[in-house]
Amino acid sequence: MTLFNRETTEVCNKQILFKDYVNGFPKESDMILSTSAKIHLKLPEGSKGVLVKNLYLSCDPYLRSHMTKTEGGQFESYTPGLPIHGLGVAKVLESGNSNFKKGDLVWGITGWEEYSIINAPETLNKIQHTDVPLSYYTGILGMPGMTAYVGFHEVCAPKKGEYVYVSAASGAVGQLVGQFAKLSGCYVVGSAGTKEKVELLKNTFGFDEAFNYKEEQNLDAAIKRYFPDGIDIYFENVGGKMLDAVLSNMRVNGRISICGMISQYNLEKGEGVHNLLSMISKRLHMRGFVVTDHYHLYPKYMEMVIPLIKQGSIRYIEDIAEGLESAPAALVGLFSGKNVGKQVVVVAHE
Repeated sequence: MTLFNRETTEVCNKQILFKDYVNGFPKESDMILSTSAKIHLKLPEGSKGVLVKNLYLSCDPYLRSHMTKTEGGQFESYTPGLPIHGLGVAKVLESGNSNFKKGDLVWGITGWEEYSIINAPETLNKIQHTDVPLSYYTGILGMPGMTAYVGFHEVCAPKKGEYVYVSAASGAVGQLVGQFAKLSGCYVVGSAGTKEKVELLKNTFGFDEAFNYKEEQNLDAAIKRYFPDGIDIYFENVGGKMLDAVLSNMRVNGRISICGMISQYNLEKGEGVHNLLSMISKRLHMRGFVVTDHYHLYPKYMEMVIPLIKQGSIRYIEDIAEGLESAPAALVGLFSGKNVGKQVVVVAHE
């Protein structure tokens, strides 16, 4: 419970601190729940930043990349002893930036804490549509939604009737790619790691077929079973053995959009891929992308997806963890497939 001091406007600010750099799979003990920090609910004099109350936090596999000590590169390392940061939804309490005012709802990079001062407000996006769940801005209306849109529509340029395969298909991105594929008139198959998730793909998200990759002794044979004529589009979320099996089952002029490789994030040395010769013989186009390079397309994406949500033409499943203290377990659970749908942490209800 947050304790208020009416005279100083100083409150306790519960935080999730990063303990130290991680090797292998992250553990809950790599993060520390702190209840000792305090914060003044007022910006420092002359600040151009934004003071926010955090409402929802997004748990995403890419956060693992911040937990390794690196210099340069795409992902800046977390600093031991400081709060973890990532995407979230928040309410503006005070603003020193003309683009935001008190009461605005925003999504973007924030801290894993109850209150944050955002000194780089250009990382925030003002929420325009408040007639949909605010938590959606950690998922379908935020980074994962944009990732699915860019990777499928912009990178792969689908055509009606094409054969689409999505790995990690029940996650924050995969569930959307499959539905975008169906809306584009494609045949789509997804893979996931439990019977429950396989049923979700077929019965809720409308995939034509789905299979549990953990039950398959031979991934190449499994993919051939569902794609006897080959794959036109593969949306890559897994990497390693899965990518290797897919490469030999692609059709001529197939496209592979590389969104993530969750099977490789916790390995000191990544698995090798052996079927790259297929890239030549089948004239494949394989492209990795980082969604932040494409945020200029966000208005175009919103024009497409908001009507689909309101019409009920697209479904989005969230796995909700209540309370900031639940964040470490929620993040760690991503790497063993515990989440069903988009993993969201509720810090506070608006």
